[in-house]
Amino acid sequence: MSEPPGAAVSLASAPPAAETAEASSQPRAARPAAAERPGDDTAPRPLAAQRVLPLRRPGRWIVTAIVLVLVAQIAHGLVTNPFYQWDRFQYWFLRPTILDGLLITLKVTAYSAVLGLLGGVLVALGRLSRSPVLRAVSWTYTWLFRSVPLIVVLLFLYNFSALYKTLSLGVPFGPAFFTFDESRLATDIVVAVVGLSLNEAAYASEVVRSGILAVDQGQHEAALALGMPKSYQFTKIVFPQALRSITPNYVNLLINLIKSTSLVFYVSLLDLFGSAQSMGSTYPGDIVPLLLVATVWYLILTSAVSIVQFYVERYFARGATRTLPPTPLQKLRAGLRDLRARARREAAI
Repeated sequence: MSEPPGAAVSLASAPPAAETAEASSQPRAARPAAAERPGDDTAPRPLAAQRVLPLRRPGRWIVTAIVLVLVAQIAHGLVTNPFYQWDRFQYWFLRPTILDGLLITLKVTAYSAVLGLLGGVLVALGRLSRSPVLRAVSWTYTWLFRSVPLIVVLLFLYNFSALYKTLSLGVPFGPAFFTFDESRLATDIVVAVVGLSLNEAAYASEVVRSGILAVDQGQHEAALALGMPKSYQFTKIVFPQALRSITPNYVNLLINLIKSTSLVFYVSLLDLFGSAQSMGSTYPGDIVPLLLVATVWYLILTSAVSIVQFYVERYFARGATRTLPPTPLQKLRAGLRDLRARARREAAI
């Protein structure tokens, strides 16, 4: 049977298979390039002379310009508006009254943070206990103090002496071994610390419980297989791994605790906000500068806590990530190196 005419022509015009294989086996540099043909202006340039252009993103530049304009307007208003009275702000910022209130804020925050975390661990362990009584009591405690506003708790504790003038410790419905005068025991700072600690423990218990539940179940099973006691399992295996999940969430609670200390002013404790409020009542013309003083000090405290949070998270990230997250100083050095390398590339082209 004869071949069609088109097939004969295509076979005749096609190069031999050996030549095709030889041409494909040659390196790219040995093949004749289109740029070497004389008189061909449309040939592409060599790869070394080509430059990769980044993708244009006009929307990003527009949004960036709008944000910069807004930031500039806010900064201009803060600097030029005489209503802020920055000279009075400078006068009040380091006054002994403000610093004494700042010291009380730090004390109340420190005591409440430690007691709240310890109470949160105990309540979380109660929620995870096999005892139905402990589970019910822990759940009720968490439900109650997460439902009642903090200001109500503080005011209730402040007027607690109206309900119980004395506190006793002894046999229920029997004789009392120790008796305390509640009015002498419950000073202003004790009321503030107890109220904040009770509220903080309710929220911290959920943070601790979620961190414990986040630990892989295989860790518990491995510890049980090795015959480790329950206390050793928790302190040496479970809790250190749970801290990776607990730390960022609890630091958020700690920052909220710093701001919540402003409510102790309503139980006659002059903290940072209470001192600023008291001086504002005495000097009505300086209310805005005093509020700015309290705002800046709260910003300083929360920023310091955020810095500590970064390094604590970086510490507990060891063994969980291949490389630790860079510190701000390392980020700055890497940015400067990238900038110098980019400048060298631009100069070389």
